[in-house]
Amino acid sequence: MSVQGERAAAVAATVARVRAIEATQGTGPDALQAIAAEVTALASQTALFPPAHFPVAAGRGTIYRLSEDADHRFALYASAGVPGKAQPPHDHTAWAAISGVYGEERNTFWKRTDDGAVAGRATLEETGARTVRRGNAVSFGPADIHSIHVEGKVPSLHLHMYGMSLEHLPHRQVFEPVSGTSATFPPPAIVKAPLVEAAELKAMLSDGGELALVDVREEGPFSDGHLLFAISVPLSRFEPRIAGVVPRRTTRIVLVDADETLAHRAAAKLQVAGYRDVSVLAGGQGSWAAAGYEIFSGVNVPSKAFGEIVEHACETPRMEASEVKRLMDAGTDMVVLDSRPWPEYVNISIPTGIDCPGAELVYRVQDIVKSPDTLVVVNCAGRTRSIIGAQSLINAGLPNRVVALKNGTMGWHLAGLQVDRGAGRMAPAPSAEAVAWAKARADEVGRRAGVPVIDEAKLAEWRADAGRTTFLFDVRTPEEFEAGHWADCRHAPGGQLVQATDTYAGVRGARIVLVDNDGVRATMTASWLIQMGWDAAVLGDGLAGRTLVPGPAPVEILGGLPDVRQVEPAELERLLAAGEAVVVDIDTSLRYRAGHVPGAWFAVRSQFATSLPKLPAAPLLVITSADGQFASLAAPEAARILGRRAAVLAGGTRGWQAAGLPLTKGFEHLADEPNDVWYRPYDRDTGIEEAMHQYLTWEVDLVGQLERDGDARFRVLAPA
Repeated sequence: MSVQGERAAAVAATVARVRAIEATQGTGPDALQAIAAEVTALASQTALFPPAHFPVAAGRGTIYRLSEDADHRFALYASAGVPGKAQPPHDHTAWAAISGVYGEERNTFWKRTDDGAVAGRATLEETGARTVRRGNAVSFGPADIHSIHVEGKVPSLHLHMYGMSLEHLPHRQVFEPVSGTSATFPPPAIVKAPLVEAAELKAMLSDGGELALVDVREEGPFSDGHLLFAISVPLSRFEPRIAGVVPRRTTRIVLVDADETLAHRAAAKLQVAGYRDVSVLAGGQGSWAAAGYEIFSGVNVPSKAFGEIVEHACETPRMEASEVKRLMDAGTDMVVLDSRPWPEYVNISIPTGIDCPGAELVYRVQDIVKSPDTLVVVNCAGRTRSIIGAQSLINAGLPNRVVALKNGTMGWHLAGLQVDRGAGRMAPAPSAEAVAWAKARADEVGRRAGVPVIDEAKLAEWRADAGRTTFLFDVRTPEEFEAGHWADCRHAPGGQLVQATDTYAGVRGARIVLVDNDGVRATMTASWLIQMGWDAAVLGDGLAGRTLVPGPAPVEILGGLPDVRQVEPAELERLLAAGEAVVVDIDTSLRYRAGHVPGAWFAVRSQFATSLPKLPAAPLLVITSADGQFASLAAPEAARILGRRAAVLAGGTRGWQAAGLPLTKGFEHLADEPNDVWYRPYDRDTGIEEAMHQYLTWEVDLVGQLERDGDARFRVLAPA
């Protein structure tokens, strides 16, 4: 176990014992002594608190959060200070205990000699002092007063345990003994998470333990450059996404951003939600680059790099767009299979192309391709899904000639060929004969790739394992999933799970178990995941005999949704006409551009502190998103920053549209730059062809960059 893991376990055990002491003994002097003894025992394990994890800024102190309950009670901090650091006399309004890890912290004790009748005035008398170092402690009741001074010549680190978190003690007082004055003692401007240095993180990536490497910047900056195995969970959308990709609360997590600022904000959300092992990359991504490690641009990089390696290792056949068009014009017996999800296909496709997303190819091909003489062309937007799709059919032993369309739909467009918009050709559901063929071929691929097939008892055993994450994914189509799925299963269409694995599974080293109705799509998907280095298995017997529930899978929102005022569309229309409200749209800039409430401002939630002050003055701030749910998370933050009332548009922008009210398209009012998401080449208004060229070159160049990085563990299955 890593130092971070050992520290997290020790902290959790200590907090549990402290919680039990308070529950059974209260918070009197004897109980506080018992609590102080627990904090001392933890602080004495100095190996758990290396200075590199808790550096102190020159000339001041730094506070690190180690644990905090969801109700903000039982908060444990590591307080780092340089020699000479001092805190004037102050109280806590909650019980507290302090013990030393290293260094010396002199605590001077005071008592009030006035009756507190005059606000802002207080007289103090010094009553004693004690130097806290490793092996001893001090404890305080809510009204006790002390001052702190770091002594000696070396920085100090002390553990501070409170009955309520520092950010939730609004009535603390700080005193000036000489002048006899008192004032409100504000909480620290920032409470950090423990740090991890770049070299240590590099070692974590190959130490065999689970690791969730989470980049909390918006997707636009993330796509400009990030660590190879970082997953994108923007701080703006953190609560609805993080529990899905990192479900186990004891997973080792390292948060990354540009300079630590956003990462520490995300760490606080995780720690309060019960995630125990949370660190931040010291210095942000810049420190990684400064250490000489690789920075990757783009999105879904591991999956796309894997596709390039598959093409090279398997010599996957490919065909230029011009040659495909020539064969089409010549009336060649051929079928074009588009391996992307339906919405992508409808947006832009190749003439005659039939939508048949990744994992559906082997499953449905027999009813589409009637003759072994038919040429099968597999395409996607760029390269990866074309390569994986074509190689899937080849691995499955389809007797036809199969090729990947070189550079996919982008290559077709760049060749000056006509594309389709709004096409509606979908691969039909497979016949019994097609399923039988697909089942036999998938089983053989699974045998060659070493795909394990487990039963429900083994799945239950894995999911009960507190030390390892197990993802359970249903890889069927969206329509099949919503018609009925296993209640505790997430949806991840097989082709997309291979194409964008980091979108679904955010824990490197986790297990992945796949399920479908008959094993074909699950086995084909698992065969690719295993080659990508994942520990993947298929649940035997599919969904047979299991109770299924309809609809989308529920989304766990970290911390839950706050109770905020809802404004109906008709009421908002009236408020806007009267100049009594301003609307802030916090959905993606792509959705804002596609259609927003007239006059609404676009803003990025994580940047509210700088963007909201740009808004025109109005008594009410109304936040909206696609369905309004995401906006509910942002409304309290907006109200706090602006000091104004904030509400949420009921039903969100969709609710506004459903009420028959108009939308405005384009970028109308921008409080933030629209760089929050990655813009695919065909999402752009200008420079589309240039962006396509850059994208395709980037994909090809990933192989060399992957070799330089050295952390990927791909193992490509040799063709039969």
